[in-house]
Formats: sequence, C-alpha cells, structure tokens
Amino acid sequence: MRIVLLESLGVSERVIEKHAQKLENMGHSFTAYEKNTDPAVQVERCRNADAVMLANMPLSEAVIDKAEHLKFIDVAFTGVDHIPMEAARKKGIAVSNASGYATQAVAELCVSFMIQLLRNVNKTEKRCRTGGTKDGLIGNLLCGKTVGIVGAGAIGKRTAALCKAFGCTVLAYNRSKITDASVDRQVSLEELLSSADIVSLHCPLTAETKGMIGKEQLALMKKTAFLINTARGGVVDQDALAAALSDGQIAGAALDVFDKEPPLPEDHPLLHAPNTIVTPHIGFASVESLEQRADIVFENLYSWLEGRQLNAV
Repeated sequence: MRIVLLESLGVSERVIEKHAQKLENMGHSFTAYEKNTDPAVQVERCRNADAVMLANMPLSEAVIDKAEHLKFIDVAFTGVDHIPMEAARKKGIAVSNASGYATQAVAELCVSFMIQLLRNVNKTEKRCRTGGTKDGLIGNLLCGKTVGIVGAGAIGKRTAALCKAFGCTVLAYNRSKITDASVDRQVSLEELLSSADIVSLHCPLTAETKGMIGKEQLALMKKTAFLINTARGGVVDQDALAAALSDGQIAGAALDVFDKEPPLPEDHPLLHAPNTIVTPHIGFASVESLEQRADIVFENLYSWLEGRQLNAV
C-alpha cells in the first residue's frame, strides 16, 4: 500500500520515522509532506495513494476525484467538516478520525476560560502591566455558577465533570438522552441559554448546528453570562456575537475557534469585541494530546491495513 501523510502531526521526527520504518518493514511505502492547501499540490501528492493521513488541513475534493487508488482517509482530528465526506462516501472511501485524543486538553482549556472571564484576568493583567491595580475589577468564583453544556459528547461530559468538581450546577442540551452523573438536568437549548451563567459549546459543525447560536439565541442569555466556544467557529454567527458583545448584551466570551482557521484577518469582528479572550485554535494542542493523537491515528492505519476499521466516521 502507498501511504501519504499530508501534514505534520505535531510530534517529533523520531516518532514519524519509527512508524515509517515499521510500515516499510510491513511492505508498504510511506511519504510525509509539509502542509500545502493548494488543491493541485494535494492532487499530485495523493494521485497514487491508497491511504491518506492528515490533521485539520482542508482536503480538496479534487483529491477524492483524482486519486483513483484511494481507499482510506485517516484524520488526525476529531471533527471531519474539513473532509469532503459526501464525495468519499460515494466512492466507498473509508474515513476514520482520532476521536478522544483531546478530550482532557479541551475540557481543561474551557475551565481555564471560565475562570479567566469570571476573575477579569485579561483586564487586570493589562492594568498590572501599566502600573494599575485591581480597583473596580473584583471578579467572581466559578463555584456556585450554573454552567450550560451544549453538546454532551466526550468533551462536553468531561467539561461537565470538571465544572462539578468546582461546585457548579450543570445543565446540558443534547439531541440524545444523557446518562451522566455530572449533568444535573438535561434541558432545551432555550432553557439552557436563559438559565446559565456560562454557556460552553461542544457540538460538531453540521448542517443542523451551523449558526445555531445567532442573534435570537444570544438575546436569551443573561447580560452577566459568558459564552465559550472551543467546538467549531461556524456553530456561532460571528457578526451576531460581536454585536452582542459590543452592545453589552452578554458579559463576555472566550473563543478558540472561528469561522475560518487562524491566522485571522485584522478586521475580523471578534478580534475587536470587548471582554473577549481569543486564541488561535489551541484547545487540542498539548504535548500529551498530540502524542496520543499520533498513537491513535497510526493504530487506525495499522488496523485498516489488517482489514479492521477503528474510529470509523
């Protein structure tokens, strides 16, 4: 089999070389490339591939069309909205993801965002750097707050568990029934938005969830509430959120994802909204998580080569 890795997995060359040698010893070829989003380059690199590996770089649909031998796409990421899934299904190409590798990392980042917003860390840090004090910026505890989890998958449930450890009441909105001790009540999206002190988004980006948090939904939130998005940028109407923040309709937001992958243009509305923490998609990016991701994605590959598909999407 001809196996192509289209971008770095964020681990050491030693790890990649170990797997490359193992694959070659098994009689397969393995080629690793630097990231390139040019469709023509992707097509050329994948033209003869039987299996393609990548992380969160958008994969051109032209690859699916032109790679006549392609049978497997191994995604080193949880979401697959950057993969032309419908085209892959039509051609019978199997797709696996690395679900679970970043559960702890993203949940920890969510809780850190909650504390930073509640304690005015962003504002007080700026004060401290310019000779100021905390006067007028006394914050609040996470303990005792009501946290609303939108999407109770693995990351949503882990975030709920961490919030319970801090003494929070946890509400959750999910399409299917939730059976998790960390969730106090499963409620409608409307009830969650109107009741929560902190709303944390953990749902995938699909046709149903695209723009699910828009002007009407933001209007339901308390003026003292915070919104956290570590899921997918497209779940939130970016302009509506920027307006809600500028108008004081909600108290603040922490955003690790946007409607496009960073780097963002300087005029992106959420870069200039008040009381907003913005990070360039770091939720999954810990040394421990990236190492676990590499283990999962190569195990996916070895299993597929043996005729068993793991983590099928």
